[in-house]
Amino acid sequence: MDRHPLERLNRRHWLAASSAAALSLAAPARAQETPALERLRAKGSLTVGVYQDLPPFHVNGRGIEVELAGALASALGLKLSLLPFQAGEDMGDDPRNMVWRGHYLGFGPADVMLHVPVDRPLMEKSPQVKIFAPYWRERVMIARDLKALPTLDSLDPLIGKAVAVPGQSLAGWLLIGAESGRLRDSLRTRLKDGVEAAQSLARGEVVAAAGNLSELESVLTGDERFAIDPLPLPRMKDGWAVGMAVKAASTDLAQALQAAVNTLADNGELARIFAAGKLRWRRP
Repeated sequence: MDRHPLERLNRRHWLAASSAAALSLAAPARAQETPALERLRAKGSLTVGVYQDLPPFHVNGRGIEVELAGALASALGLKLSLLPFQAGEDMGDDPRNMVWRGHYLGFGPADVMLHVPVDRPLMEKSPQVKIFAPYWRERVMIARDLKALPTLDSLDPLIGKAVAVPGQSLAGWLLIGAESGRLRDSLRTRLKDGVEAAQSLARGEVVAAAGNLSELESVLTGDERFAIDPLPLPRMKDGWAVGMAVKAASTDLAQALQAAVNTLADNGELARIFAAGKLRWRRP
């Protein structure tokens, strides 16, 4: 049986009153939200999330991004609080764990996370964060012994030759599957990262080493025995930019950090920080 009209009216009035009360409670809460920079200045420090074991950017409390984190904190008039973390299984895990929610192990989130790909699909996948301020362009590269390989316009000259590349990396996956798998048998893949691959090349154990530009340069820069060039595969030419991420609502913090990066780039400090890690800084 249908309810009495008065009962329906009272229910509508009750819903309207409840909604109005909820809005009146929510409005002051929104009004009381403190801007991110104001909160950080009250705290006195900037917590910066950096990947653990990511040479040359961070290893055991030292590296390019440790210096960059310190420069950013100083630009904001804050002390640095470094928060190292291990990479998640998926790139989308890291902004969630380190920027907007906090890690499931009980630490974080950071105020800002470094070394975040400035990548449209990642931005769309992580609307809770703002990704911005690219400061480095990473590429998959290959270093070679110039005596053994004076030129390398394709991967054909590598067939049957010892090449070092970390198997669990983009460079490894590309080389393992390249040339219909014909490189596979001569690849040295049991390596932690491209730094170890470059070190193997420097010792003369292989004729070439593949990895990220930052990894190879950090070992081989200045050694005239070797050349470092893009991996000769068309889709690898442009690479990807890396920047930083904050909570989506922290607009004022993002603007301040972007301004700090611009200043560090313009005054040469960013180039100096990268040079200390044996990398030649280029604008992304």
